[in-house]
Amino acid sequence: MKKKVLIPAFASAALLVLAGCSSDGQSGDGLFIDVPDIPMAEELGEPEGQLDIVAWSGFVEPAWADQFTEDTGCVVNRRVAGTSDEMVTLMRTGEYDLVSASGDASLRLIAAGDVAPINLDLIPNFGDDIVEGMKGQIYDTINGQSYGVPIGRGANILQYNSDVVTETPESWSVVWETDSPYAGQITAYDAPIYIADAAVYLMYHEPELGITNPYALDQTQLDAAIDLLKQQNTIVAEYWADPVAQITSFLGGTTVVGTSWEVLRKFTEDTEKFQGVLPVEGSTGWSDAWMISSQSDSVNCAYLWMDYTSAADVNGQIAMNFGMAPANAAFCETSEEAAAHCEQFNATDEEYFDNVWYWTTPIEQCIDGRTDVQCTNFQQWTQAWLTVKG
Repeated sequence: MKKKVLIPAFASAALLVLAGCSSDGQSGDGLFIDVPDIPMAEELGEPEGQLDIVAWSGFVEPAWADQFTEDTGCVVNRRVAGTSDEMVTLMRTGEYDLVSASGDASLRLIAAGDVAPINLDLIPNFGDDIVEGMKGQIYDTINGQSYGVPIGRGANILQYNSDVVTETPESWSVVWETDSPYAGQITAYDAPIYIADAAVYLMYHEPELGITNPYALDQTQLDAAIDLLKQQNTIVAEYWADPVAQITSFLGGTTVVGTSWEVLRKFTEDTEKFQGVLPVEGSTGWSDAWMISSQSDSVNCAYLWMDYTSAADVNGQIAMNFGMAPANAAFCETSEEAAAHCEQFNATDEEYFDNVWYWTTPIEQCIDGRTDVQCTNFQQWTQAWLTVKG
């Protein structure tokens, strides 16, 4: 094990205690909850020469990692993870310095003391060009303190095969209701966080449930979401967690409509045939950020990497390589190709992303501001999800 353990693990997300908060449990300074007191770097020293990163595929490539090594002397070692759960598990080994965490992992890492707060003053490229919609979010900004440096974001769209689904679907009803004309040809995401997708649908169609945030569900609301998911299970052809499997399912014709990432369309070759839309109900989505391990012994290299990848050109390379909206909006003005990419992924369209609920780890304290009930946590979501597919 390369990393030396400096700080012990702390309470799980289920034990977070809500501190003073605004009416919706958050503000421009993120979420207000009690978390472990982890020290933050105050200044940087000499690079340590090595940096171990857990990242999504496409986030750490030789095209920019080699230049970083040449500039800093920090050799980058990459470990690709396929799911947020895998990222959390790997970060808890103490062997990695950085992770490209999505919102369904970040609060778990913060609550357990696995990651340290970030001193943004040590990241010069984190400036005015970082899109506002990725700053101060509740999944990685706690008590006014940042724990993440934004990389990119995207919506979980409704993808469809236009040869079969000949009219653009305006609603998610085509994947939730049993009378869908595409029953038996539907694909759905295979993870507990997908419960939030059901909650988004219920927010719109069953307002009497009182859901105002799909990640803040009391037991009654969670039960309603699970009932909807069990209903959907009867018309689902395949669940997917591996993007390759989802692409294969669409290409093979097993599925013709369902939840997808915008990036997956570019791998289908026939992008005219496979279309995507953000339905009227809105959607869930994801926003990824670099987070630094509280056990890292390469803090200087880690900060240098976060600064390097926050620059417009490098952040843009990552965004184009993965297929997402970049965090640094200045990239959109660097070339016609960059501008086209930003338009495709709605990079600076905050009105679009106002309809997207970024993945956020469910915790017992209701992040919608309610104090008269207890909300369900990620462990409860995980247990409930196991009942969906039987």
